[in-house]
Order: sequence, then structure tokens, then C-alpha cells
Amino acid sequence: MATLAPHEKKHKVTVVGSGNWGSAIAKIVAENTKAHPDLFEQEVQMWVFEEETTVPESSKKYDASSELSTKPQKLTKLINHFHENVKYLPNIALPHNLVANPSLQDSVKGSSILIFNLPHQFIGGLCDQMKGHILPYARGISCIKGVNVSSDGISLFSESIGAKLEIYCGALSGANIANEVAQEKFCETTIAYDPPAMDSQNPTPKGPTPKSSQLDLTKITDSTESKLTGRKKKLRPMPSEFPPVDHALMKTLFHRSYFHVRVVSDVAGVSLGGALKNIVALAAGFVSGLGWGDNAKAAIMRVGLLEMVKFGKMFFAESVHTGTFTEESAGVADLITSCSGGRNFRCARMSVEEGVGIGVVEKRELNGQMLQGTSTAREVNGFLRMRGLEREFPLLTAVQRILEGEADVKNLPDLIEGDA
Repeated sequence: MATLAPHEKKHKVTVVGSGNWGSAIAKIVAENTKAHPDLFEQEVQMWVFEEETTVPESSKKYDASSELSTKPQKLTKLINHFHENVKYLPNIALPHNLVANPSLQDSVKGSSILIFNLPHQFIGGLCDQMKGHILPYARGISCIKGVNVSSDGISLFSESIGAKLEIYCGALSGANIANEVAQEKFCETTIAYDPPAMDSQNPTPKGPTPKSSQLDLTKITDSTESKLTGRKKKLRPMPSEFPPVDHALMKTLFHRSYFHVRVVSDVAGVSLGGALKNIVALAAGFVSGLGWGDNAKAAIMRVGLLEMVKFGKMFFAESVHTGTFTEESAGVADLITSCSGGRNFRCARMSVEEGVGIGVVEKRELNGQMLQGTSTAREVNGFLRMRGLEREFPLLTAVQRILEGEADVKNLPDLIEGDA
């Protein structure tokens, strides 16, 4: 993998988030920091939203004679004692060099690589809390599958994180069901990282390779900075004492024999694929709940893929590469997985089968976690409606209308016909 010369300093890594996907990614990263002590500090911090929980009696860690099992305990205490996230990733052994930390500021202190993996609705507030507590030259990877929508427009979470923290941030997305990854079942993922030229001795070649996103923190204009936060941004270079944060380093940090990584530079395409496929998965769940079979689901996926590409090209024209959607794990592979067994698909299917609102199923099935497809559908639809573009994206529009009870799920074929 990375063949980098020895450097004076090693990268410290923090994972911000500890749900099932956050814990699975933290497991991978901690395995790799231990395997590459020349590049990384071995200890990986994982920020955990502190809560009290109990060890389920069905858990292999349950001991009826121990208060750790029979009385409520802080989640961080249980993770660090059992080396297992007994609530969100049960029965999966976590590396001993992964340390759960309830303090956000303490967990990110001194870390040169920050990995964000938590529900997208919390990222803004957490970034505000992190300001002034991170290294000014830190670099990030967003594993958050969503888009940030406001009255001003639509942006990627990698952009939002980068703007708030004044750092460069890439993205990770793919056909990655968390429990399967944690069980070390083979899969692929896509990391999008377009290293700033100031960071690398061998920066990513330009030419046909797309730019990472529409936001370049090294060249922010007055209008851009005002639109984002009203403050001037200045990207700080990674000190030369550290190994360069480039494609080779990213692959070394995330690649495992069971978790294959392809590194590209299209941050916008990777991020949009991870966001929009959740809406398509809801539609696939609707038709599955109706018992319409695989042909109907395939039709939904085809129309959905076309709308994903169209959305990317319409709103991120200067950065999105069509091949990211049609060739990478973050595109078509993630769409297939999400429309087959992902949580958005499953909850939408059960909602139709049982004749209840999807929120009822979400609360019952997700152990306190939240669907991202429903919130993304609402936000994207609001964005399209404000611009009079709902007819341009009939599937994305139909999903939100069904969720709001404005349309009957049985009419989905007519709703999505459009020009598709």
C-alpha cells in the first residue's frame, strides 16, 4: 500500500461517532493504525455520545453475577471494559487500541485525521463544539450519507465540515451494511479525497480527474465565505513532519482484506451517491411491501440511478463525474445493497406491509437510531420545490409525497413515469 519515507511525526486518528457504522469504521481504522506503526499512532480515539445502558441478557458478555451486566452503566465504560459496543454493535470484538471517550473536545485533541460518522442532523452542532480544539491543519473524512440543504442551496457534508472547521475533508461511501462489515464479510467502499497540493509531495494528477467539490477552501472568495459563515477561511498546510495525507495514506488507513478500498477524487459524486440512494431505497421498500416483486424493484432502481446522475450534473456540474455513480461502490453498488437489505428499504417495506407510518417502524426497529432516507427526502424535496424542479425528479418527489400522505403508494408507477 503506502510506501512512504519515515517522518518525524505520526498521524493520530479520531472517529467522531459510535453507532453501528461508526463502531465498524473505528474497528477497521484501529486495526490499521496498529498494523502501520510507522505512519500512525496506535491508539484511536472514538467519541461516544454518553448514555446509560445495560448489557442484554442475550449478549455473550452478560454475567448475572456482575453489576456491569445487571445495573445500568455508562456506555463508554462498557465499551472500554468489554471492547465491544454492546448497544450498537453487539457481539463484535473491537481492537484494544480503540478507546471510547465521552468528551468530544478531549477525543479530537491532537488528532491530525478526523473521521466523522454520525447522523447528519448533529454534525453542525458538533463542529461548533470542536472549534478551537482541533489541530488547525487536521484533515477529515466524512462517512455521513446525506446532503446539507438550506434556503441558500445544497452542499455536501464534507464541504460543511470543511467550512466550519477550516480544514479539508473528503468522503467515504459504498455498499457497506455496517453489521456485515463488522463481521468481516467481504465488501468494497469508495473514498473520495482530492488532496490539496500544499499537503503532498505527489498530489493527485489533474486532467480528466474531477475536482473534489464546488468549494475550494484554498481559494474562497468574499461571497463564498459570507454565504457559508461570514468569516474568512484559510486552509493550513499539513506540516512536512507528517506523512503526506494522499491517496496512498487513505488506502492504508481504511483498506482491509475484507474491506477493499478504491480511492478517487470526486467528493461530490461519492457524497451525493450516499445521500440520494437512501431516497431510492425507500421507494424500493414501498414496492416490495406491496409484493410487486423484483421487476418492480429493478425499475425503481433504474429510474433512481438516472435521477441521481441528473441531480449531480445539475447542481454540481463542475465536479461530479458520471462514472462515480455507474462504476464505483459509492454509486450503483451502494444503490443495489440499499435497495436489497438496507434499513431504509426494510423500514419502508414493513411500513407498507403493516399499514403504519414509517416513523412507527423506525422507532421499533432501529434501537434509538434514525433513518436518513426520510430526512434526506424531505430536505431534497424542499430544495427542489423552491426552485420549481419537482417535475424534473419524479421519483425523488413521489417518495416525499408518499411519506407525507399526499399520494398513495399504489400509484407510484404513474407518479414516476415522467420522461424516465
